[in-house]
Amino acid sequence: MTTEPGTAGGTLLIVEDDRVINDGLAARLRAEGFAVAQACDGPGGVAVFEQEQPDLVVLDVMLPGFDGNEVCRRIQALRPVPVLMLTARDDESDILVGLTAGADDYVTKPFRVREVVARIRALLRRVERARELAQEVPARIELGALAVDASARRVWVEDAEVHLSPLEFDLLLTLAAAPGSVRTREDLMREVWGWADARGTRTLDTHVRTLRAKIGASRVRTVHGVGYAVELA
Repeated sequence: MTTEPGTAGGTLLIVEDDRVINDGLAARLRAEGFAVAQACDGPGGVAVFEQEQPDLVVLDVMLPGFDGNEVCRRIQALRPVPVLMLTARDDESDILVGLTAGADDYVTKPFRVREVVARIRALLRRVERARELAQEVPARIELGALAVDASARRVWVEDAEVHLSPLEFDLLLTLAAAPGSVRTREDLMREVWGWADARGTRTLDTHVRTLRAKIGASRVRTVHGVGYAVELA
């Protein structure tokens, strides 16, 4: 499907095979000031992504052709972009697969459209905050065998490059900017996700799990009841 115009809100891509959900969400997002492109299957989602170069993707997990996790892997390989997953199951293992594929956040069906809009705006705010943070921290941070290039958004462990999702990178950079210092859950959710109130969500914990799996579990320390810190070595 082609893009219909919005205003200055940016361009979004919805990949959802349920036409009622797809069209209803697209209509609301256009009313919110976004330009919206639509696709209804996995291959179509990747093709429209390449054509429209959206600022954010809203992506259903269960799709014809190939599923949303595969779509996410393919589009992130083309160009890092925030991805909000729509899932019919609030199962942590399913959610973890999506986040590992490169998704930034997820909403469980059935959802309220206003919640999806709020999550989209939070993710877009995170992109702006990430740009600001990259200007505030050293261009390159080295913590033992872990190296983070803030400007190029690249990470190495033991001289081997590690590929992180956009949100995983922002979380790591936020922690690595003050190595050894404990950042509270509330601070991380506000600064990385742009959420004013994140009570009851497992998003941070799940992203910490995927980040640990990629850079080494011992490099991210949990301070129970408080938050997380990146170790100095």
